[in-house]
Amino acid sequence: MLSVATNYDDRLLLETGTLESRLYIMKNTGIAAAKLKKPARITLGIVFMFASIFHFTATDVEIQLVPPFLPWRRAAIYITGVFELLGGIGVLIPRFQVVAGRGLAALLVAIFPANIYHTFARKRFQGPTRSPIYHILRWPMQGLLVWWALWCSGKDK
Repeated sequence: MLSVATNYDDRLLLETGTLESRLYIMKNTGIAAAKLKKPARITLGIVFMFASIFHFTATDVEIQLVPPFLPWRRAAIYITGVFELLGGIGVLIPRFQVVAGRGLAALLVAIFPANIYHTFARKRFQGPTRSPIYHILRWPMQGLLVWWALWCSGKDK
């Protein structure tokens, strides 16, 4: 029976062994997941840094997504943009990746009510965000983004 890749021999087997032995070792050691974490974290950082740009360049569009009954709507757009930018940068810096990932997850939860508002006020908007399909996909996508932020920013054991 194959042992887990915890020593040199097992790692050598992983590199030179059969496909079945490689898959077994990867499955039982989390190697596949660990290899995906760094590119996933880099992608997450880029996505949030890119998304933050719109908070500053398309503020008038972004502000429409904020429920009108909330105070300081424009300030909220700028603040969430700063948090997205800092979180995107933070997940790329190992020292800050965990706290930045948790911060992005918290931000995603905090802005979820705006997604609910956007769903029910969609007739005011133009383009693809007016479609019910967009909103059917958007809500679960928010949960996936929270999971992604937490998973890829967590420290490997």
